[in-house]
Amino acid sequence: MKIHSTSGFKDKKNDIAFFEKWINQLESANGRKYERFELTTSLGKTHVWGINTKEENLETLVIFPGARTTSLIWDFDKGLDHLNHQLKIYLVEPNGLPNLSDGNTPDIKSLDYGHWANEVFEKLNIEKAFIAGASFGGLICMKLGIVKPEKVKAAFLLNPGCLQPFSLSLKNLYFNLLPIISPTEMNVEKFLNKAIFSKPNHQLSPKSEKMLIDYEVFAISRYADKTQKPYYMDSELQDVQVDTYLLLGDQDLLFPFQKSIDNAKKHLKNLKEIKVFQNVGHGIETYDKALNLIGETIKKFK
Repeated sequence: MKIHSTSGFKDKKNDIAFFEKWINQLESANGRKYERFELTTSLGKTHVWGINTKEENLETLVIFPGARTTSLIWDFDKGLDHLNHQLKIYLVEPNGLPNLSDGNTPDIKSLDYGHWANEVFEKLNIEKAFIAGASFGGLICMKLGIVKPEKVKAAFLLNPGCLQPFSLSLKNLYFNLLPIISPTEMNVEKFLNKAIFSKPNHQLSPKSEKMLIDYEVFAISRYADKTQKPYYMDSELQDVQVDTYLLLGDQDLLFPFQKSIDNAKKHLKNLKEIKVFQNVGHGIETYDKALNLIGETIKKFK
């Protein structure tokens, strides 16, 4: 696999120490200890978190997060409990994002993220699983659905970054660029309130929101990010061979929902269901009813 770019923490020792402390805070808040897997892949070290992975006879769900996030964000306020279904859960930390994985990344327009995801499956001894991806993670799901569809029972795309280009509306550009230009807590909070959440319907507890702000300030200011951002896969999506469920928030500034619906219907031949959640922003992976739907859909599979 050819390495396209390499990202990384500016002061690896101290930055990793900060992140580990942050993880400890989340574990303490949620009252659970995440299992840790360190895999050797074509991109170097890939870190994966686990829940219930030693349990027998459970369905498996593999989660891929959005850009500039950690997969642990899915479990703010014990969010994964909203699946309401006992599952083996693997929270993958993609290489090139601000997490414990190495910073090497392939060319995003190649199929290499799909091959890498398959390596993760092989290293974890996963024969077949459900997969879910938010934003950037949705693109990884679709790459895997092209490369190794036989490994996927169904894919759940949450406000994915592969069904349309990133919105160039002035409002979206302003709130996305604001914390990048000036990564203060105040500017990150503005971005979260305008683009990620849709309060009061879609929001975190005050403690979790503070943790998210802390993480984002850290990720923007301490991580030298050279990772390519998701792109509209267009006709490539016609090669996806897996059942796909699309979950969207009607207040998503980054990827407005109607365009995602139109392109999903146009290209995804195995599109099974579209669900639009009212008054939900881009960070739909933190919305309880979206997790409810994933869990209920998995329960119905034979």
